[in-house]
Amino acid sequence: MRGLIQVLGLVAVAWVSASSVVDAAGISLGQRKAIQSANSAVQQAGTQFAAGDYESAGQSIREAIKQVQAASVDGSPEVYELLLPAMRRISKAHTMLQFEGVSLPPFQVPDAPTAAPKQEQPMESAEMAAPEPATPRIFDLDPKVVPKSDPAAAPTSAPNAISFTKTVAPILSNRCGGCHINGSKGGFSLATFAALMKGPPEGVVIFAGDTIGSRLIETIETGDMPRGGGKVSPDELATLKAWIMTGAKFDGTDPAASITGGAGPAPAMTANGARPEVRRATGNETVSFAGDIAPILVENCKGCHIDAMQTRGGLNMTNFAGLFRGGDSGAVVEPGKSAASLIVKKIRGMEGDRMPAGGRPALSEEKIQLISKWIDEGATLDGASENQPLSVMSELAWAASASNEELSERRREMAADSFKLANASGAPVAEKTTEHFYLVGTASEATLEVVAKAAEDQMKMVKSVVSGDKGEGFYHGRATIFVLPRRYDYSEFAKMVEARSVPSDWSSHWKFDGIDAYVSMVATDRDDEEVIATRLLSPLTGLAVATRGGDVPRWLAEGVATATASRTKGLDRAERQKIESEISQAIAAMGDAKKFLTGKLTPEQSDRIGAAIATSLLDRTHRRNFDRCLKFLSEGASFDRAFQQSFGATPTAFVDAWMKWVRG
Repeated sequence: MRGLIQVLGLVAVAWVSASSVVDAAGISLGQRKAIQSANSAVQQAGTQFAAGDYESAGQSIREAIKQVQAASVDGSPEVYELLLPAMRRISKAHTMLQFEGVSLPPFQVPDAPTAAPKQEQPMESAEMAAPEPATPRIFDLDPKVVPKSDPAAAPTSAPNAISFTKTVAPILSNRCGGCHINGSKGGFSLATFAALMKGPPEGVVIFAGDTIGSRLIETIETGDMPRGGGKVSPDELATLKAWIMTGAKFDGTDPAASITGGAGPAPAMTANGARPEVRRATGNETVSFAGDIAPILVENCKGCHIDAMQTRGGLNMTNFAGLFRGGDSGAVVEPGKSAASLIVKKIRGMEGDRMPAGGRPALSEEKIQLISKWIDEGATLDGASENQPLSVMSELAWAASASNEELSERRREMAADSFKLANASGAPVAEKTTEHFYLVGTASEATLEVVAKAAEDQMKMVKSVVSGDKGEGFYHGRATIFVLPRRYDYSEFAKMVEARSVPSDWSSHWKFDGIDAYVSMVATDRDDEEVIATRLLSPLTGLAVATRGGDVPRWLAEGVATATASRTKGLDRAERQKIESEISQAIAAMGDAKKFLTGKLTPEQSDRIGAAIATSLLDRTHRRNFDRCLKFLSEGASFDRAFQQSFGATPTAFVDAWMKWVRG
């Protein structure tokens, strides 16, 4: 890594030298050759597609995309005009090949660049001046290579700033509330500003000052969201974009307040005028909020005070912070004083209408006593965070005490529910159970057999990186592998089950939410076992790291997965140079460790940096500490504690030190 900058510098110098010879139109000989090669590759792809040779056609389109990128490096309008016919044909072929199950890198025809004003300078100086390496191209065909906009250049404030609470929140509530406020489809909740900015497990969806990099805008513009026939109007989309470009500022009183309540209610006060203080559990309590109280609240209060479009009485108990904040009548919990707490009075019917309302049965005396005991013991929190949804908190608490067999059965049930959404056509479903996995999909039984064997064979490599229990216990219950026969089916699975779009060059990925643990992948009858095995290694490794604990960050799990897969397959020179370029640009955008660790980078940037850090963790210098960290996680330690105990530094300090080492 120390030589990364020098290597990139040499590459840049070589590029400048080769590009310095231009014709009268400002187009170099190299660019004209690339344009010609792109057209030739597209023509060849058409011939191959007509013959039914889809894989070869895909390879030709990849070559065409590569040549277009090479020709368009300076963003010249003249080059754009010459490339436009080829780019349009690539876009059409790209769509047709994906429907045939061919995996391709992302591609879309970019907007036409504007001509830059001519510089008054001597010819010699113009030829010798190298472009700034951090400057993005005018148009970019691969969003993972160069940042599409510069957030630093975006305005940080505006005289007519758009209000989040009065303008943006109502749009999100009306258009997205059914899936992401009432629920959290795809693991994404925007019930609060804090949840919106945190994003789903895959990463941040809003980047202040950058509408192109913000996936929220991308999914709306492509028509992927919202689902169910709803549509964001052009004016509403323009408002969302303007809010992001002016800094995505919050103008409410509490980022953890429900966005359906506007600016949110003022912090509730107890009888003595003080706001209740959230206190962490000491371990001496006899009642667990996460394991005992949260399940009661989720079961009996959902729809009115939890995951409600309009919360009753201003009381939003979607998370612990909302419960402690209280509602229109003030605080509902007074730590240490159950008899004086409004929540106890309500469920006993001692003040106003008895709760739960709406014809629901009254709580049993046993459950009321549990709530009272929890309050008398200090009303402490033993969940991961006061902003974690209670539905998630209660599920994770159950999973922590569940047996491997119970988790296997729950995951099997969840897989059945997921496939009902993904298999709308009613195609025949095949199933198979192995030592470590439950496989299900619409692929043929023969393909399922190949995937099952390849998955079990890859466990030897996975276990060389991550140690764990044998068989069913390795993933703390069998992990599910969804096997889809076409790229289209794989994409639809992500849309219907995870409520997101996956990059077009993906053919497999993993997901772990604390309970469900699965890999989703494409496997056709044409794929041999080696191809399928390669496709499985990275997600199986990522899932193995993620399931060591309840709060393992995605950057670590995905980073280790990518590093492991890269070690087992040889990368050619072009692939290595591309990865080095992406890493260097991600590091330039990183700034400091906090920006990376808090998810402020794009998912692509985080993945590249995570893989680079993971490579360091897996080398001889740090491998023993890495193994210790996973061991502590498996024993129940939090990630921050496990990391510090193993490496002798906090994750922030370690990443900062790593950055200094990389930058020399």
